[in-house]
Amino acid sequence: MACDLTIGRKLPCKDVVGGLRAVYFTDFGDFGTVSESNDQITDLSGTFTAFAYELKGNSSFEQTFTASRENGTVFWEQTLNLTLTKMSKEDHKELKLLAYGRPHVAVQDYNGNVMIMGLEHGAEISGGTVTTGAGMGDLSGYTLTLVAQETRPANFVASATTANPYAGMSSATVTVTQGTNS
Repeated sequence: MACDLTIGRKLPCKDVVGGLRAVYFTDFGDFGTVSESNDQITDLSGTFTAFAYELKGNSSFEQTFTASRENGTVFWEQTLNLTLTKMSKEDHKELKLLAYGRPHVAVQDYNGNVMIMGLEHGAEISGGTVTTGAGMGDLSGYTLTLVAQETRPANFVASATTANPYAGMSSATVTVTQGTNS
């Protein structure tokens, strides 16, 4: 494996924003064969359903890498913090199932980027809260933290669009299921 650098980086323009637009949960292993080129996911061969969760405000995605010269290892820890407003019995059931599983998560930001968290090993809920809040202006809903440990950073999905994070995945049969308003 060559470890030589291939490009430099100029100071970019100030034309991006922070924040997440949505996340899409898919059961672990349903992507089938993953095709990649230039560190982008270019196709998937599976048949799967992606469950969409719209977001606004307090949600974030962060990747931290750990390198050990002594051990010759590098891994990326991917952390997704979600704030989901409003509680319902349907959400309780789904969050319980989410906690039991280890889904793949497509993370969509406000810049049109989509990255897959937990591509190789899946993502796990490491903690969270179900809260009613104390005051009238407090959160009544859920906070969740999902963590994945992977051998490389979350790859971008080539051809993703705001309307469909899996656009361009010609070998996949994808159903994107939008949530309902409770």
